[in-house]
Amino acid sequence: MFKKESLNGKFPKKIFILFEVLFTVISAPFILYYGPFENVKATVVGSAMTTSTHQWIATTFLSRKRIDEILSKNTINNVVQSDISQLRKEINTSLSENNEIQKYVIDGDKFKAHLLVIKNPKKIRVGYSDQLGVVNETTSSIGKRYNAVAAINAGGFLANKDMPSQKENVGTPGGIIISKGNIVHNSLKEDEKICIAGITKDGVLVVGDYSLKEMNSLNVSEAVSFGPCLIVNGGKTITSGDGGWGTAPRTAIGQRKDGSILFLVVDGKYIGRVAVTLRELQDILYQYGAYNAINLDGGSSSTMYYNGEIISNPYKSTGERPIQSIFYVEP
Repeated sequence: MFKKESLNGKFPKKIFILFEVLFTVISAPFILYYGPFENVKATVVGSAMTTSTHQWIATTFLSRKRIDEILSKNTINNVVQSDISQLRKEINTSLSENNEIQKYVIDGDKFKAHLLVIKNPKKIRVGYSDQLGVVNETTSSIGKRYNAVAAINAGGFLANKDMPSQKENVGTPGGIIISKGNIVHNSLKEDEKICIAGITKDGVLVVGDYSLKEMNSLNVSEAVSFGPCLIVNGGKTITSGDGGWGTAPRTAIGQRKDGSILFLVVDGKYIGRVAVTLRELQDILYQYGAYNAINLDGGSSSTMYYNGEIISNPYKSTGERPIQSIFYVEP
């Protein structure tokens, strides 16, 4: 009798626990997507829809129309950067002989970030994969080939859909890559504009939508394609919502009015840390004095290399993700 009662007592308890787990798993998405948690909902949807492999997290439970409605609540103002002649007056590049680099580790409540303040903006260059448009290469590998003092991943790229088993290693750059005044990749049509992060010959950071003709007229000698712009003419561009891309590891480049270039990388997601939204990325750059700044490729690509080693914590458990282009500091 005793054994029988013990079994009967334990069996319903196990069933109850199993029911609780199943109920939580099944109901959680509906509570999230149809409950009152608007900010959490926007962050989750944004995170899902900016990936190529996890969009099902949102599309399984929401219609495309509803997803668009949620994402539309985020406002990123398309502010035009100052006329380059005016910008050159606002940005002081006279300290360009100062080759100091300051390194900071920023510990936030939800993130850990790495910031380099490069005093000499004329030392910033764009590097790229040794087999550009064919085989990707890691940030540190590209940086070592250029004998870089520091480097971050830069422009976006398209994975080769014809070779899904090698999508981490095979890709084509998006938009444009300019390095040391040479156009090494260009998919733009004549007069087509694209959002760029560029550096002029005299060390001024150019961000925003430009055509190749306009880049040439501004003497842009280094450039990659990505976005969006986060700070333009000293003002924040994201004024409503979190930017619409959810939380993720991030990479960004900015410039202070004293000419210093900012390299910023936010670590990948791990226990206790959920990385940052675009708005939070913007706020970090603004706090550290950025007058102009732009988001670069993020997620698994986000990497910072400094003095011969990776100092950030890449998102992928296997380490760095191979990419196509970097911003680096030449020796």
